[in-house]
Order: sequence, then C-alpha cells, then structure tokens
Amino acid sequence: MILVTGATGNLGKATINSLLGKGMSANNIAALVRDDSKCSEFKSKGIQVRIGDYENFYSLTNAFQGVDKLLLISSSSEITQRFEQHQNVINAAKQVGVNHITYTSFDMKDLRQSIMAGDVKYHADTSDYLKQIAVPYTLLNNTLYADLIPIISGNNIMDNGISIPAGNGKTPFLPITEMAEAIAVVLTTSGHENKEYTIAAEKAFSFGEIADFISEITGTTVVYSQTDVPSYVSQLMLQGVAGDDAAYLSRFAGAISSGEFETNKSDVKQLLGRNPMPLKDFLRSIYGK
Repeated sequence: MILVTGATGNLGKATINSLLGKGMSANNIAALVRDDSKCSEFKSKGIQVRIGDYENFYSLTNAFQGVDKLLLISSSSEITQRFEQHQNVINAAKQVGVNHITYTSFDMKDLRQSIMAGDVKYHADTSDYLKQIAVPYTLLNNTLYADLIPIISGNNIMDNGISIPAGNGKTPFLPITEMAEAIAVVLTTSGHENKEYTIAAEKAFSFGEIADFISEITGTTVVYSQTDVPSYVSQLMLQGVAGDDAAYLSRFAGAISSGEFETNKSDVKQLLGRNPMPLKDFLRSIYGK
C-alpha cells in the first residue's frame, strides 16, 4: 500500500494519476485528506481515502495502518508550523511500521543560507530529522514548478511583457506532471532507500530566455523587464494574489535573481529513463494555442 499525503493538492493529485498510469491498482493507493468532502474523485477511482491531519498524531497513526510506503508532501500550512507537522507525520509512520518514507524537499544551493531561509529552512530540518529517525527514506529535492511561470511572470504578458524582479538568474523549471512521474517511479521501484534525488530540469533558463521562447512560440515580441519588489507585489495583488502570498513569491524572485536555483543537478532522466519535457515544449503547450 502506498499512501500519498497532501492528496488534494496539485502535486498529490498528479502523483496519484502517475501511479495509476503506471498500472498500479487503485486499491493499493491511499490518499490522505483532511476533508472527506473533497475526495469524491478518489473514491470514484477506487482509491482508498484516509482522513488525517498533520497536527493530529492520533489521526495519522490511524490513517497509516497497513501502509508500506508513504509519500510526505510538504505542508502548506503556516511556515512556522511545518517542521513540527512533518515530525508528527514521520513519528506516526515509524510508530505504525511504515517501511519507507519519501519526502518532497526543495532544490536550492543551500536552504539554511538562502536569502529566504526563513521560508525554506524547514525542508532542511525535515530532511535531517528523517535521516535520524531510523526509517528507510528517500529525499526528493524538487525545483520550482514550470506551471508557476504564467502566475509569477506578470499580468497579460502578451501585451505587457514579463515583469518580475528575477534579474538574470536561472531556474531549472520542471512541469508538475514530470515531477509526479519521477515520484511515482521512486514509489513503485526498488533501490531508492536512503537516497537523495534532484527533481529538476537538466538546463536552467532565465526569464529573459523564457520571454524569448514565448516570443518565438507566439510570433509576438514579449519583453522582459526587471521590476522592483514593491511594484511586483502590487502587480501580483492586482492579479488576485493575497498580500502575504505576493510577498512570498517576491522572495522567490529574489532567490532566483541571486542564482540560488542554479544547482546544476538533475536525476530526472535517470529516474524516468528518458529526457524530461523541455521547457520550450511546456511553454508551447500553454502559449501556442
């Protein structure tokens, strides 16, 4: 039995779909959810639904009964609460005898020394804790989703251009479906115990290069302007992004500008047995319509 936490989120859903796509029987997949009303899609596919909350240890030990492999997708709660929540999940899994825990960590040059360490250090704390807890583990250091590009690039970029304070920094953006397939490989094949993989594209691109790709795809010149942080936050809020979330995304832009995502590492081809989708092809699927 494989259990996927955060199952109603984008990565959780995509991973479950990848598991099914690899021929895994639905009754061997469990989805951890907090709200039973949000899981009709899972039930219709025959996937087991387990109710549990990262903050409720007892609910987790109940939910993890009979689970062999657990995918811990990092919490989306308040950042200050995430490490403690992850400890709860890991401790509950160990207590009930889960044999293997896979954790979706984060790919940056140094999580603890990052200019946004306050936002990402919990990933390093969780990874260290998992290594110490004496349960076989796999760490998946995920880069930023390529799917974020339309959200963080600005409003109506075909007319206004790309506007983000990311400088000339490059990011090995990877589509979420490719990430999910790599995760599904780890969950369904052997030999991944106590290993760490970087889930990122093999090549990183700047937003200037992304603007050039979109220009070529659409036949319309898309310019890239390196706006300042306050203007960027205001721009995101005008797009409907909440103020705290806009500030959070602006810190990611700063980390991109500082080159913190240029780790020059990728294990995706090794896991998938093929080259991952090129960023230009992904952008074509969005902007080439």
